[in-house]
Parts: sequence; C-alpha cells; structure tokens
Amino acid sequence: MTIQDVEIQRQHSFGLHGQVALIVGGYGAIGAVISETLAIAGAISIVAGRSGDRARAFAAELSDKGLSVQGIELDACDVAAVRRLLSSLKHQYGAIDILVNCVGLNREQPLLEVTEDAFDKIYCGTLRAGMFLAQAVAAQQVAAEKGGSHIHILSLRSSLGFRGRGYSAFCAAKGGLAILLKQHATELAPYGITVNGVAPGAVRTHKNHKALEDAATLQQAISDVPLRRLATPSDVAGAVHFFASPLSRFVTGQILHVDGGLTASA
Repeated sequence: MTIQDVEIQRQHSFGLHGQVALIVGGYGAIGAVISETLAIAGAISIVAGRSGDRARAFAAELSDKGLSVQGIELDACDVAAVRRLLSSLKHQYGAIDILVNCVGLNREQPLLEVTEDAFDKIYCGTLRAGMFLAQAVAAQQVAAEKGGSHIHILSLRSSLGFRGRGYSAFCAAKGGLAILLKQHATELAPYGITVNGVAPGAVRTHKNHKALEDAATLQQAISDVPLRRLATPSDVAGAVHFFASPLSRFVTGQILHVDGGLTASA
C-alpha cells in the first residue's frame, strides 16, 4: 500500500458523507466548531438550540461556505418539543445518524447555598435533556436498523470535584450523564449504535478570552496541565469527529478526556 493509498483510506475513514448529524447546542462556543467540523467531513449538520434566530443565522453562515447545514429552534428541556422535532426531521431526512449533545447549564453556588430552583434547572438542562434527546434519537435509529452514534459533551467535572468552587449541581448533572451514557451504550449495542462521551478540561473560547489575556490568570489556568495550554474548541470537535466516524465503530461506552494530560498526572 502506498502513502497515497493510506491517505485516501484515512480520508474515507473520517468521512461522514450521507450522514445526518443533529447537534443540540450547536451554535455555542464549542458546539459551533463541532457543527462545522462534522459538516466539513461531509455530514448534514442540523444545528439546534433555544434561539432559533441564532441557529438559523449560524447555519446560513456555514451554508455560505458551501456546507450542508440547517438551523432549528429547540428547547431541549421540553420533551414534547424534542419528540416533535425528531418526527419532523424523520420526514425530512429519515433517521438521524449522529447525535451530539452539547447542552448543559451551570450556576455556581457553594454547597450551603444551593437552592432547589437552581439545582432543578441544571438537572433539567443537562441530565434530563440528555436522557430524552438520546431516547428520541435512539427510537428512530433502532427502527431504521442502520446503527448510529451518540456523543455527549461532558466535563472533567463529570468525575472530579472542583476545589474552592460551588459546583454541586453541575458535577451531579454531568456525573449522572457520564454513567447514563454507559447504560445507553449497553442497551443500544445490539442495534449497532455507539454511545460515548467527550470530557474536556478548561477550554479557551471567546467567553473567557479576555480574562485569559492576563498572563497571571493564564499561567494559573495551565499550571497543572502537562501540555501547558488550555483546550480549544477544535480539540473537542476532533474527539467528537472520531466518535462519529467509522474509525470508532468498535468503541462504545467510553469517555475521552480532552485535558492535555491533566487527569494522567498527580
């Protein structure tokens, strides 16, 4: 096999041509790069989120680049709305091949100050949303008998506490999602559907860019990271692309830490 043959095979293995990807939270700081990455790989990216205007505007931006992207409004906390959307997409595209769940909420509160309202909102917008998004997509995939993939965006806080911060609700919700995806992987494996998670550490985005312009703040943020930098949205999108591609067809129930080696070091 020549080097050229290897490159052609690599491109084919990462290709998503003919695949339909639903990216919920797909216009956010990380979700937007995931949506674009999957579209560049050949998928039809359906970008869904609470703001229909933002979803459609972002889809139009990518469409102007020649990519196949559609923007749709969806409140992932509304289970009835999720089911209506999946029914509509089924008529338009057939079954969804790839689900990327980028939704999640956080409200920092010290343990002794956590309110029921805040806890319930974070649970609803993270764990509950992930459960019923997965259920609605899986129902179509099982019926279509074509397999598929689910990728949930987690966090290092899915398995680690955050010293000095009030992350009770966030850690509980993301941690619940981490074990939920393993259960889903077990139940959906007989149908050829893989379920995996991507757990990034701190990610440098436009939301924190200004704060990280301060050298001391940046140094503190990367001090425990062996690779000596923060993740980028492209780092996270690359992991999602792997799980969505044929290269990961025998990988399920796994959580990939995109953390620059943080969890590998003492």
